[in-house]
Amino acid sequence: MTHFVQPRRPIRAPRVNLRGSVSATVQLENGRQVLAKIHQLSVTGGLLELSSYLEERSNVRLGLPLGFGIVRPEAEMLFPMCGPQGYLQPFRITRLWGEERQLLEAEITDLLKQTVVRSTVGPRSSLPPRSFKLDSF
Repeated sequence: MTHFVQPRRPIRAPRVNLRGSVSATVQLENGRQVLAKIHQLSVTGGLLELSSYLEERSNVRLGLPLGFGIVRPEAEMLFPMCGPQGYLQPFRITRLWGEERQLLEAEITDLLKQTVVRSTVGPRSSLPPRSFKLDSF
């Protein structure tokens, strides 16, 4: 009898769903800046909402405002999709300094904890909405 070894699936990085509530900047290789809204975020990448899509495989620098400051990872843009108000475009983080990675992990962990608290308290919770240091960049 033939035995097939099941490949191990890599553990995905925790991700938080921001639903476009946080603005970010995307700096292109030519220095031009584009505004975006963050829909999903993890330490390995995320999903942005843009008014016009960027070329797939474009290398960019992101400006992600967090509660602790601004993180500026380098990223590669992936294949865009049509969204309700523009384009949804995933990105993969290609370069992130160690200290920035720790800040990003801490922010994601904090946001995930708040999501759990809201879901256990209920939809009509009296918790204040999450505030970001730089809501509009």
